[in-house]
Amino acid sequence: MKRITLLILPLVAVAALAGCRKPPEQQTEAQRARAVTVVRIEPRSIVGSLTASGDLLPREEAAVLPEVNGYRVARVLADVGQYVKAGQTLVQLDPTLLEAQIAASQAQAAQAEDQARRVSGLDGQGVLSQEQIEQRRFQAKVATANLRNLQTQRRKLAVVAPVSGLILEKTVRPGDLAAGAGTPWFRMARDGQVELAADLAEADLARVRPGQSATVTLPGGGVANGRVRLVSPQIDPQTKLGEVRITLPVRPDIRAGGFARAVFDDASASVLAVPEAAIRYDANGASVMVVGADDRVKRVMVQTGARGGGLVQIVKGPPAGSRILANAGALFLDGDMVRPSDAPAAKPAVKR
Repeated sequence: MKRITLLILPLVAVAALAGCRKPPEQQTEAQRARAVTVVRIEPRSIVGSLTASGDLLPREEAAVLPEVNGYRVARVLADVGQYVKAGQTLVQLDPTLLEAQIAASQAQAAQAEDQARRVSGLDGQGVLSQEQIEQRRFQAKVATANLRNLQTQRRKLAVVAPVSGLILEKTVRPGDLAAGAGTPWFRMARDGQVELAADLAEADLARVRPGQSATVTLPGGGVANGRVRLVSPQIDPQTKLGEVRITLPVRPDIRAGGFARAVFDDASASVLAVPEAAIRYDANGASVMVVGADDRVKRVMVQTGARGGGLVQIVKGPPAGSRILANAGALFLDGDMVRPSDAPAAKPAVKR
């Protein structure tokens, strides 16, 4: 019996110790958790993040129309894409009809002036009534005025450029009949200057000022350095957008009618933001992996906004102060446990 007792005691001790241990799963889950770096959703300064898009338009557009009516176009001397100077003849109207009218008017004016000279000095002498004398003088003035009017029209037969600039559109052809009212014969960009008319939200408009620099990406992929010329003093009540005009250099690849995008280089704002690497994108949209108080992760959808300096604005999503995985590319499922450590302090944002 003594020998049996000595054999049983160690077995009882082993069983007692086994009963005190936790199940292997509960003991090792925290140890199996992967170490991760977390960042917080917090206010950050995004520099160079403000962007806007819009149409390329002439800074000042000039229209060319004939000043006289009823004359045929004899020659068209300018075409689209041509740079012309102020006063340069663009269209020449046929002067044949007007020359005949001028010749007849010259004869009438000469006759009327001769009649007026014959009554010179006859005032009050009774040879002719004073009314007849005044009538002859009046007719001479009318004939002279008519002649001057026709001579002015003759000068207007040359349709000239009102300003120096680039011809954007031409609608006139030889043989057309001049009509003062109607579609302009030419549309011009004064001095060839084209600028970007970009739309900005009301809140962003306050971050832009005249003279501010901007980098403009053109439709063909080219880049131009521009400067804000005008910030709209009003907001469209329907769209809640305001217009910003950005002056661009005169270049052949900057064409009116195109679409361009501007990045305002020195605009900055403090917004809730996270590093770009913390955002995950898939077919469902953008999301982040939030680390809860129990160190378990959960995927949360977000709405992103402005970008710049490696940061992305969080417009809609977890509240400020939330911990999220710094690397969204890491493969985690909802409920996974992690061992989080804070990322190093972020450096100041750098201009893009």
